[in-house]
Amino acid sequence: MTTLLRELAGIAGDANVEAPVPRAALRDATEAQAYAGRADALVRPGSAEEVAALLAWCYRHDVPLTARGGGSGFAGGAAPEGGIVCSLERMRAVRALVPEGWRMHAEAGLATAHVHRLARENGLWFPPDPGAAEQSQLGGNIATNAGGPHAFKYGVTGDWVMGLEAVVAPGEIVRVGGPLRKDVAGYDLRGLLIGSEGTLGIVTAAWLRLIPAPEAALPVIGLYPDADAGAAAVQNALASGAIPAALEFLDAGALAAAAGLPVDGGSAGAGFAVLAEADGPLAGAQADRDTLAEALEDGALAVHAPAPEALWRWRSGVSHAVIAQRGGKLSEDVAVPVERLAEAVRGTVEIGERHGLQACSWGHAGDGNVHATFLLDPGDAAERGRAAAAAEELFDLALALGGTLSGEHGLGRLKAHRLKDQLDPATLALQRAVKDALDPKGLLNPGAKLRDARAA
Repeated sequence: MTTLLRELAGIAGDANVEAPVPRAALRDATEAQAYAGRADALVRPGSAEEVAALLAWCYRHDVPLTARGGGSGFAGGAAPEGGIVCSLERMRAVRALVPEGWRMHAEAGLATAHVHRLARENGLWFPPDPGAAEQSQLGGNIATNAGGPHAFKYGVTGDWVMGLEAVVAPGEIVRVGGPLRKDVAGYDLRGLLIGSEGTLGIVTAAWLRLIPAPEAALPVIGLYPDADAGAAAVQNALASGAIPAALEFLDAGALAAAAGLPVDGGSAGAGFAVLAEADGPLAGAQADRDTLAEALEDGALAVHAPAPEALWRWRSGVSHAVIAQRGGKLSEDVAVPVERLAEAVRGTVEIGERHGLQACSWGHAGDGNVHATFLLDPGDAAERGRAAAAAEELFDLALALGGTLSGEHGLGRLKAHRLKDQLDPATLALQRAVKDALDPKGLLNPGAKLRDARAA
């Protein structure tokens, strides 16, 4: 055993250190783009104290440290650039579940689906619903401030985090917030760590806010000839007076890939779909669904009220159905003002055509969050190159429309070089100052979030 492995084993135990690092621990869901990292060792700490000892060791030896959750990210944020990979998979404890207080205290390695099940079994609900629920982990969701379909009404992951336990440089455990519904003492370090993609600290546990589950959730879906008609329907839904729990869209390419829409006649002839859901007490949900259905009728080919379970099963399979068309995809989660949605949808297809790629999009219409996607053969290096070039053009489009490089997936390493194009120099310098203050050696997830920021 080398000196490196012996010292790391002294922190987490022989069974929890691996070198060489398993291939799966160097990649995330961007694997179809042939993107992978490199690292000297993988460590699986079992407690916040072990994470702190690991970060302290890295700071003493100037070794980079990249935290890793379930590896379901789309921005390369968990693909390390050398050093040590810190996997939080062993930290799955539920430290406290207080149904009468509508809260849970859970460790970072707990799967999203497990959080949902525990809440549901106690008559409660944890609304954030990012994809890959069986794979993604709480810490990763917090690190990227993950969203999902119900973020329109209920907000993203960070809106449901009451407090955090985290490890910060040079190897200290800090706790911000806690089992409190209100706390304005001191600066909002909780908000600073949420969404920081492991570049400011490593989240090891969180206090989560829960709410009673809604009595009913009733969807309605409108089918339209094109993106312009569908985007107009989104605006109608927003102006209707009802507050949708979710407001989603699929363009023509996504609809064609995700065949089998669970309504009479499927999606035949439609070039755009808008999915809205009303929830709450049964009577109120029914009234809101009817209001949303009426709002979606203008310009629609058809409006349906499908069974909720069947519709959401179909919606959750869209990404896999799109991948199946060519075997791989490059998908970006740009977001634009909702009134520019049709332009972003059309622009995605046009960019794909210019680069010789089939393109489509779907996403969270109410948030203007577009999962713009370029289909590719993952074994074709030329196609991967064209897709990467198309993505750069997509970022230009999103910024030109007044949007952002990422609505919910984060910048990771794949998009960090473009942050300088979204932020003005003073704001970018402020971001760098925060990073330097909390990670003065730049060892936490280097290359993610702020790449090239100093030179901007």
